Amino acid sequence: MEQRRLGSSGLSMSVFSFGTMTIGGKDRFGKMGNLGVRDTSRMLDVCREAGVTTIDTADMYSSGAAEEIIGEALGDRREDFVLVTKVYNRLGNGPHDIGLSRKHLIQGCEASLRRLRTDYIDLYICHHFDMFVSLDETLRAFDDLVTQGKVRYIGCSNHAAWQTMKALSVSDRRGWAHYVCQQVLYSLISRDVEHEIIPLSLDQSVGIMAWSPLHAGLLTGKFRRGVRPEVSRLNELDTPGTIDFERLYRIVDVLDEIANKRGVKPSHVALNWVMNKPGVSTVILGARDEAQLRDNLSAANWQLSAEEMKLLDQVSALPEPYPMWHQHKFGIERNPPLPSMRA
Repeated sequence: MEQRRLGSSGLSMSVFSFGTMTIGGKDRFGKMGNLGVRDTSRMLDVCREAGVTTIDTADMYSSGAAEEIIGEALGDRREDFVLVTKVYNRLGNGPHDIGLSRKHLIQGCEASLRRLRTDYIDLYICHHFDMFVSLDETLRAFDDLVTQGKVRYIGCSNHAAWQTMKALSVSDRRGWAHYVCQQVLYSLISRDVEHEIIPLSLDQSVGIMAWSPLHAGLLTGKFRRGVRPEVSRLNELDTPGTIDFERLYRIVDVLDEIANKRGVKPSHVALNWVMNKPGVSTVILGARDEAQLRDNLSAANWQLSAEEMKLLDQVSALPEPYPMWHQHKFGIERNPPLPSMRA
């Protein structure tokens, strides 16, 4: 499997990463999956066989159970994987059990290290922006964790472009470790990131980790005009964002057209589209079982053509907000839109 550098850092990731929301089965995550140690260990075997080198998790997944299971399942294979986890969300009732304060970051890191049974985290990501804590406090705490060797790299998730840019500026000014990635929602349905977040990543060499590339199963081909499966993640959980179902059906029509010509599944086409977009370092894939994991990973074995990418870009296009539409309409000579696919 292709390995890509994460932004301008020296860290490499497989083009597909193993997402772990289906591990643990606690709280609301129980509706997504209930993988235990044995099943998780087997999934890691599948990942290693396929060349997947990245595991993405978070302290909040199943209230810490996902990290615990991953730590046990990894065993002596720790060095075979780049281990990514996240911090921010509430895991207790205390005033410091949420957010990006120095206290919560350091305590959260130490707790994740214990659960994961490791002495360092390859990539530590703040799961959300915290408007109540100064970036100086947050980034200094991150830098201390890097200096202490408990964390190798840091990143952010679900940030607006200005929030990431401000953080990069603070780190640069202070000489601290800086965010090497943004973990964002990115799919044929959710292309909002292309307005400001992706351009920021390309300009500042910050890698993109794309989550929910099939958008809660909407892009698997199971949802069509007049057809909705009885069992799906969409039926059990809130769908990310607001869905224009007529737009979805138009996208699925094109996915079908390309999939039929290539002899693959519509979901494979949707995954291939995300992995071939500019700025994307890795695409995070979750799976309920080994068969689903193997099936999704097969989407990395081929590549959409430029014409196929263009067709998908056209059918999934979103209206451009200001000032992007103005720059592309009246300043196009010096403000070209994003290319259709990776260089």
